Amino acid sequence: MTLLIILSAIASIILAINLFIWLNPAFGAKQKFINKERLEASPNFKNSKFRNSEPTKMITGTDSRWKVIKKFITGVENGRPEKPIESIAFDKDLFLKNTGGISYTWFGHSTILININGEIIITDPVFSKAASPIPFINKAFEFDNEYSVDLLPELDVVLISHDHYDHLDYKTIQQIDSKTKKFVVPVGVDAHLLRWGVSADKIEIADWGDSVKYDPDLQFISSPARHFSGRGTRDRDKTLWCSWIIESGDRKIFFGGDSGYGKHFKEIGEKYGPFDITFIECGQYNENWSQIHALPEQTVQAHIDLKGKTLLPIHWSKFRLSVHSWTDPIERVKDAAEKNNVHLQNPKIGELNIL
Repeated sequence: MTLLIILSAIASIILAINLFIWLNPAFGAKQKFINKERLEASPNFKNSKFRNSEPTKMITGTDSRWKVIKKFITGVENGRPEKPIESIAFDKDLFLKNTGGISYTWFGHSTILININGEIIITDPVFSKAASPIPFINKAFEFDNEYSVDLLPELDVVLISHDHYDHLDYKTIQQIDSKTKKFVVPVGVDAHLLRWGVSADKIEIADWGDSVKYDPDLQFISSPARHFSGRGTRDRDKTLWCSWIIESGDRKIFFGGDSGYGKHFKEIGEKYGPFDITFIECGQYNENWSQIHALPEQTVQAHIDLKGKTLLPIHWSKFRLSVHSWTDPIERVKDAAEKNNVHLQNPKIGELNIL
């Protein structure tokens, strides 16, 4: 009888977890929203999964998985800021004044509001308090200024690099939809947006090498990244991940999304460079997953490979998704940039920056 009670309790917990995942829209697309023909037509989709352009391991280090999990649970020294991070109040009117060239405001992690020749783009917008469907997991750091979708101007394009929670946020997408003309996403990510109520005619889909022309003066080219995808327990690598090239007139921006260091940076630089500015991840790295997240020194090398003029290191200063100190990414990337004579920008969150 006792064994039966235990088994029933376990079965009930498993059922509850599966129902939570199934019913909670934050976990993403259901089968009816997935365009299987579009997935299978991709040269990067093999054996029912998307693949990287070079062999890539999820785990590369010597630490056991349990040792890494223990570090996540116990934390590390200076893993989170002790007080709200100093930031600058966002001034929408000032931001919109620059109608020529490139200006941008970084809101932490990979969320960047860009004004390029008067057209407004935001990358991987996340304004929720946690990078997770569960509010107390992966909680965002506090800033001394609040930022929200309500503060943003009308948007020409929302640009998404992949479907992880710290880059594609359910609540933010719902809030931002009404002020967005177009969503430009990698193959498969459209299914998440469709489930969340975004109209199909507002979504443009791209595979690596595809170009999406927003208007005669603005286009987006999808380029490779070395990463992975998935939001649940059964959808690993079912959607594509990518980096993006943004072109307007004679100005070019590289937005890297998430990527381990690899040959693709040099290939992109040779084909599309030079870039006025590169936005490349420098945080949430670890030797145990070094092929899917770049180390800070590799961030600088990737910028050099891309033939970038100015580097803005991103993917730090908002979430603790690794076991390094929260300031370690920018400290290491500063040292590497100085050694390699790379022009580095390290703005405050919320600050207006003009190139």
